[in-house]
Amino acid sequence: MLNAEISRRRDAAISRGVGMQTQVYVSRASGAEVWDVEGRRYIDFAAGIAVVNTGHCHPKVMEAVRAQSEAFTHTCHQVLPYENYIRLAERLNDKVPGNFDKKTVFVTTGAEAVENAIKIARAATGRSAIIAFGGGFHGRTFMGMSLTGKVAPYKKGFGAMMPDVFHVPFPADLHGVSTSDALTAIEKLFKADLDPDRVAAIILEPVQGEGGFYPAPAELMRGLRELCDSHGILLIADEVQTGFARTGHLFAMEGYDVAADITTMAKGLAGGLPLAAVTGRAEIMDAAAPGGLGGTYGGNPLGIAAAHAVLDVIEEEDLCDRANELGSRLKQRLSAIRETVPEIADIRGPGFMVAAEFYSADGSAPNPDMANAIRAEALNRGLVLLTCGVYGNVIRFLAPLTIPDGVFSEALDILEASISAVKGA
Repeated sequence: MLNAEISRRRDAAISRGVGMQTQVYVSRASGAEVWDVEGRRYIDFAAGIAVVNTGHCHPKVMEAVRAQSEAFTHTCHQVLPYENYIRLAERLNDKVPGNFDKKTVFVTTGAEAVENAIKIARAATGRSAIIAFGGGFHGRTFMGMSLTGKVAPYKKGFGAMMPDVFHVPFPADLHGVSTSDALTAIEKLFKADLDPDRVAAIILEPVQGEGGFYPAPAELMRGLRELCDSHGILLIADEVQTGFARTGHLFAMEGYDVAADITTMAKGLAGGLPLAAVTGRAEIMDAAAPGGLGGTYGGNPLGIAAAHAVLDVIEEEDLCDRANELGSRLKQRLSAIRETVPEIADIRGPGFMVAAEFYSADGSAPNPDMANAIRAEALNRGLVLLTCGVYGNVIRFLAPLTIPDGVFSEALDILEASISAVKGA
């Protein structure tokens, strides 16, 4: 079986709205490596978009799923509940940042977690308006894409967005937007268009994902917390991509001196199984009436079992420290490459949530062509990379945190060779 053959079948059978970054059809995966149907090996620096932080098919995660599958695979927690759902909620209530009592609800996807966070915020405050940030990504559901601060491809062609959603700029020094600009934009919004007494929540990613891996400055988090407290607004941290050791903390918000009222999570939570959660202040989480939250597959037993194993692996293998170590090594290598490749305009990101942004050599404009050419060249050499950013000019690095040193060094060599080849061309 060939990749090209499957690709032709895919074109005939699957909606073109499902975008594809590669035509590599996987047959098996282990750790930080995948093999396609033709037997070719790739080093995976995507990790399913920050999902398999503990690596593909981690033995402890696989064993937990196997054991649960032999007991039962589904009952719907709202019909016949199970203890490990409650125990995982207890663990998250303890681990999510914030020195206050918390409660949790489990759903299936990151977008669903965001949707429910908005529902909870509106129920708790009796307000409807939501403030989000340009460049942010919060999912492809209608509320998710309404909150997302990027039109193409997420909003294009889908008509009017959900009402009462407002966007302000997100700080990015490279693009000339400061923390002061962002906070001032909110104040201007309150003066011109939006009564702050109508705002239920402000939502942001501690590090923007699809938007380009821009970390939220500490001054922004403090400023948002002060704004929220002064106006009775809830602060929602979307940790769908930043969660579960990726940034060198279990949650990125641990790196700030303020806490969110509600936290959304998914991706790395269950090591590759679909599971998401919303955790927040207990009194806020109880605002919805019974039956107002949940879903048939929310907190599926297999995902719950996998998530327990993921949390154990992160602790036992010190993956937060490992993220910081890998990220530091990657940044050092990128900095060395940058000495002869001025198109690398910025290297950033906490832990092993690292990105390199590409501009023209004279620094005058974003350079998506070079970023995409490097991605394609690396793929040809056996390294899977992802691009992101509002301009498509950012390469993001999301390898599993369990990647062995030898494989990691091999990947960095491929990355440097790919950048050199594109630069030379």
